[in-house]
Amino acid sequence: MSALLAVAQQNDIPLNRDIYYDIDRNGAEKSSTMHTGMRPIIQSRADLKNVMGFRPDSSRQYYWITEKLFKEHLIKVKDGGFKLTIDPAFQFELGHDYREGSDYSDNAFMQHNGRGFHIAADLGPTVSFQSSFYENQAVLPGYLFQYSQVYGVVPGQGRIKSFNQRGLDFAWATGNVSWSPRPWINAQLGQGRHFVGNGYRSVLLSDNTTPYPYVKFSTLTNNKRFQYTAIFAKLQLVGEANRLPTGEAGESLFYWKRATFLHLSANIGRLQLGLFEGTMWKNIGANGVLAFNAMQLNPVIGLNTVVNGFNGANTQLLGLDAKYKITDKAFAYGQFALTDPDRNRYAWQLGMQWFDIIRRDLHLLAEFNEATPFAYTKPNARMSWTHDNQPLASPIGTGYTELVVRADYGIKQRFWFQGELSLVKHLYGYAMVEVPGGDIFGPDKQTSITGEERQRLFAGVNASWRMNQMTNMQITLGYSTRDVDPGTIGRDSGYLYIVWHTGLFNRYYDI
Repeated sequence: MSALLAVAQQNDIPLNRDIYYDIDRNGAEKSSTMHTGMRPIIQSRADLKNVMGFRPDSSRQYYWITEKLFKEHLIKVKDGGFKLTIDPAFQFELGHDYREGSDYSDNAFMQHNGRGFHIAADLGPTVSFQSSFYENQAVLPGYLFQYSQVYGVVPGQGRIKSFNQRGLDFAWATGNVSWSPRPWINAQLGQGRHFVGNGYRSVLLSDNTTPYPYVKFSTLTNNKRFQYTAIFAKLQLVGEANRLPTGEAGESLFYWKRATFLHLSANIGRLQLGLFEGTMWKNIGANGVLAFNAMQLNPVIGLNTVVNGFNGANTQLLGLDAKYKITDKAFAYGQFALTDPDRNRYAWQLGMQWFDIIRRDLHLLAEFNEATPFAYTKPNARMSWTHDNQPLASPIGTGYTELVVRADYGIKQRFWFQGELSLVKHLYGYAMVEVPGGDIFGPDKQTSITGEERQRLFAGVNASWRMNQMTNMQITLGYSTRDVDPGTIGRDSGYLYIVWHTGLFNRYYDI
């Protein structure tokens, strides 16, 4: 049966963990040659066996409306080599925060009204495109509202405009054109996010931020032993403090910076090993835009680090990611990110995933992450490892340790139960922006100011009925709790919610 999300061979598989749960299970097989360390994965390079949105659906529906609601795309056109699907994308959520302690605790009723669409098309066997857009109005739990007031964005979703004291208006858009003139090469132009790694977090590059414009090139050897990816992106910071002083537009541009992300992946038996290099280029100086540096187009991994070093005006990150297949149902994974070897600043990750434990669709992930104080920071705070005021690696930022445990259990691919736990020790909470070493936008060296270490617990459970695999449409009932110690008013949460939504991207609210 036609797939998702997947009418087009060259489209990216939407970066959502529900979908990649099946892909990671296929990638755990010792015989698999699929490269999973750079995401999203192009459909033509993925093992789509039994993946949500691509698996056969033999259910019988007797009416047109039930076919569209539970089984098919809303609109589907196929004419020769041309294929097109159009689907609604939405988030309709109601909830109540029973531990809301902010100034707005007299009204702890929450809601999220998000409406949009998802379009995917195949213009023959080599060219594909897709696009998604959401317009949102929301009243979010207190800790997310306060985060948005400090940083000017809803985590991972967009710049905010406030209304009615507590309401937030924000939009989210992504899309790309993907061209594979030969099976071994792919080129893309678009706006989106990327993720390096095989776990829940990434200490290198994650999909935690809002989408950014990019150009991407990727090559794959015929034997699938090596895959090389080069991404050239444009990042920015938002907020009035980051407006550029000049400009002819009615709304001046924000401070921006180009970025280069290079990744080399190699299959070595059961081991998949990746080398990552990230560079942020300083493009704005005291007198305006700096002269173009041809090294910003360099596609050779490692060369930018050699030329720039770690302590120059540009920002360098060098890292490794690895996955080792223990059995056909389990793999261990890890990462290491080096941001400043002279001052011993780095981050690392170690984790494991098990699939089909005892019975099919019982899954467990356990992961530990750590970043040293001042990792990802720069003397020029605008050159920190960030985009749209959000960390490009873990949403926790820097100066932290974190334990993550997640469990999933599915019944007949229709009913899913999930549990999550995140324990964090952190030098910085967003009410402590002056604490050095824990603020990714703060000073990059110790000062006379000292801060206390915070502990943050986030836990949640939910149950979902997955209605339509084509857009991961589901109805979910869940509860999440957040405790910060020591913390100020409004940092804790006990959120009970019900939501009808499509799941085509990840949201990180466990911050």
